[in-house]
Amino acid sequence: MSRLLRRTDAPPVADRELTAVSADGSRLHVEVHGPEGAPIVVLAHGWTCSTHFWAAQIRDLAADHRVVVYDQRGHGRTPTAAVGTDLLADDLEAVLGAALAPGEKAVLAGHSMGGMTLMAASGRAAFTEHAAAVLLCSTGSARLVEDSLVLPLRAGRTRTRLTRMILGARAPLGPVTPLSKRILKYGTMGPGSAPERVAECARIVHACPRATRVAWAHVLAELDLDAGVRELRAPTVVVSGTADRLTPIVHARRLAAALPECVELVELAGMGHMTPVEAPEVVTAKIRELAGTYVNANANGEDGNVTVNAKATVKQNAKEEAA
Repeated sequence: MSRLLRRTDAPPVADRELTAVSADGSRLHVEVHGPEGAPIVVLAHGWTCSTHFWAAQIRDLAADHRVVVYDQRGHGRTPTAAVGTDLLADDLEAVLGAALAPGEKAVLAGHSMGGMTLMAASGRAAFTEHAAAVLLCSTGSARLVEDSLVLPLRAGRTRTRLTRMILGARAPLGPVTPLSKRILKYGTMGPGSAPERVAECARIVHACPRATRVAWAHVLAELDLDAGVRELRAPTVVVSGTADRLTPIVHARRLAAALPECVELVELAGMGHMTPVEAPEVVTAKIRELAGTYVNANANGEDGNVTVNAKATVKQNAKEEAA
């Protein structure tokens, strides 16, 4: 068999492609993978990424789930448009309306800015209608620049100012090179990340247009979605890498402590910010577990089998660790 046929890094081919039209008229590229009638999973990618970021999850889950992925505005095959967290919520509503039938339930999973999308949309009717359960992966609701560990400096105004400048830099990323891969690995991935996974993330991030990267960097620098966290009442699993420099583990612990229905906090030792690529088996397993527990249970009229005591334990432990 040729090397070409053995490749596993090519993006999965969608069974269907859709166009969702957001409230401001923006057109979003949507892909549907997997069989009709199967439990549904909706995946929202993060800043500077695209649907390709979820390739490992799509390959695994699409065998027995219907997997919906979409390109955030300005990313991948979705054209550039105005930016803002309310617009992220509008876009998610449009995707849910285009890909799901009325009342149809799904697991909604978001990585980084994708997680922020879910928080921004949490109080909306479409979110409540369709969200059976949620996975928040490597994300935060506020203080992203202040808490970032990209720069090895003491916390304070100097580090915050310099971090803001770096994340919002207008310089083009250019082609992927050995140096650019080392920089990306340092800033976004764990020290033990496999070279092929670093290369995969570099290809995705470098494909993001400069204007999109800069515009969303300014939005994320001013992020405040704490109110959205309190509105997120679906059962939620929070996943984070302990070596994440962009959204350090403190964000995950704050989320777990503040979420009304947090059922689990998963801390991945040594992993960085790109957890769906760095630890695909773990992230996929958590999505699969949520679908099996909540989407199937919802279809059968059951309640999901998570006890109040278990949720209280997660919340108490998170509060103690975040303090």
